[in-house]
Amino acid sequence: MTEQAPGRRRTGLMVFAWLWVALPFAYGVYELFRKVVQLFGG
Repeated sequence: MTEQAPGRRRTGLMVFAWLWVALPFAYGVYELFRKVVQLFGG
């Protein structure tokens, strides 16, 4: 059991790091899409 804890902690850290990058990126893509629609669509 003691061998699983560091791996689990690393997995949690990787999930946190991916979310830390992916969420702002996804928001930026969403805002970009909104601006493109405003610019070209109406």
